[in-house]
Amino acid sequence: MSIPSFGLGTFRLTGQTVIDSVKAALKLGYRAIDTAQVYKNEAEVGQAIAESGVPRGELFITTKIWVDNYAHDKLQDSLKESLKKLRTDYVDLLLIHWPAPGNGVDLPAYMAALAEVKKAGLTRQIGVSNFNIALTEQAIEVVGKGEIATNQIELSPYLQNSKLAAYLEAQGITITSYMTLAYGKVLKDPVLTEIATKHKATVAQVALAWALQLGYAVIPSSTKRENLASNLLARSLKLDDQDMARIATLERNGREVSPPGLAPDWD
Repeated sequence: MSIPSFGLGTFRLTGQTVIDSVKAALKLGYRAIDTAQVYKNEAEVGQAIAESGVPRGELFITTKIWVDNYAHDKLQDSLKESLKKLRTDYVDLLLIHWPAPGNGVDLPAYMAALAEVKKAGLTRQIGVSNFNIALTEQAIEVVGKGEIATNQIELSPYLQNSKLAAYLEAQGITITSYMTLAYGKVLKDPVLTEIATKHKATVAQVALAWALQLGYAVIPSSTKRENLASNLLARSLKLDDQDMARIATLERNGREVSPPGLAPDWD
């Protein structure tokens, strides 16, 4: 099994807003939806999917276990609650949301619990999110090589994370890029704007195409149907070697998300 290269993110979308976004995206042809327990929108995502009429077998649903549920006696029950909200018997991908060092549950325990719910058929694949190299290595030791389907990490032209990306690629772990537009900061970048003009594309399409060409999966979100449709066009935008080289120079370690107590020591 593999990770779809293009999906819909739902971070910060709640209530009717997320219902409308998911339904519009599914109508446009999106088939991968990314949510998380802490987003507090799994029930709305489930409602939108049910009302869309798209068969479950065509969808790829990802959710993430929140740090409060890492303990062995909580993880499976919390997942079952997520499944109830999502109106499905299984998710396609289940991630540990943050490594959260020092939260009282050590990595071997929660990775073993993650592997158990896969064996129970509650998720098709398992993975991690926001793990550095050392923690990914530890996770592989617990669940075995080839079991970690993805590491979902913050990546953008301003945070290219090349050391971690190279490690994950060497391990055969798919990289899922979130915050690919850096909260919209890259949309005003002069280099990306020049490249977009050259290709008669939007800057968002250029940033997403950059990630896709590096082999990453992307999960941009939007509340506007026109932006959802526009983002999809990044799949057919082909940047040339010069474009990719110019974007490589934009690295500035511009991390947007690093919550104390949850984040690792970044590579």
